[in-house]
Amino acid sequence: MFALLALIGRVPAAADPVTIPSGDVALTSELLTPAGAGPFPLVLALHGCGGLYTKRNAQLTARDRDWSDRFVAAGFAVLLLDSFTGRGVRQICTGEHPPVTPKLRADDVRNALIWLAQRPEVDAKRIALVGWSHGAMTLLWAVRPSHLDGTIKPAVALAFYPGCREIQRQPDWKPTVPLTILIGAADDWTQAAPCRELAAKTGFKYIEYSDAFHGFDAPSTALHVRQGLRSVRGGEAHVGTNPQARTAAITEVMDTLLSLKAGVR
Repeated sequence: MFALLALIGRVPAAADPVTIPSGDVALTSELLTPAGAGPFPLVLALHGCGGLYTKRNAQLTARDRDWSDRFVAAGFAVLLLDSFTGRGVRQICTGEHPPVTPKLRADDVRNALIWLAQRPEVDAKRIALVGWSHGAMTLLWAVRPSHLDGTIKPAVALAFYPGCREIQRQPDWKPTVPLTILIGAADDWTQAAPCRELAAKTGFKYIEYSDAFHGFDAPSTALHVRQGLRSVRGGEAHVGTNPQARTAAITEVMDTLLSLKAGVR
């Protein structure tokens, strides 16, 4: 029900460019705000390994635009945190040595939260952290013990199809924020089993969608094989929309966010 309400009257949101300092880098990101007076609850959104923008026309990717418009229509501000452009990087899905790691990007998250704490249009007590793939791996590093000490913490975190193997090797890892992982059972890019085992060990909410591959929540993406992938044995994995999983994930995410907005969580 909440998810359906969030879709009514959904229109593209206008974005304001912002610059966020993170170490010796200026992250050129985008801040979207709904109509009306703030402060607004906010979604801090973390893009995947392909970056925030399309290669062809430098527009927001379809997935990032679709989710951002949905969040804004539900009354949330959105910070699209771009960890690549300010570092001279377009994408890291392919190539031998990724110059931007999830652990490094977790520092970007911390610095973005410090920046957000000073913004009058943001309700710092109602921030949700949402990440996809490489951004979801970033999220897992960001919510590790002690990392966010000294700044505001997100009220909730939602991670779409992260790779969990590296986090699984950290002996003391556990989420310091209420966490949900959403992943496809058929994912052959970031496989479900390590995340499933991590959830059993640490107790966060884990949702696995049958017959769903990587990127199952993207709008209208035909299932296809990506090639040349750096992090996959053999360099190939399936990517594409699963309509049933997408609908279920939209409901899960929007119910969680609108409960946060209403102060239920």
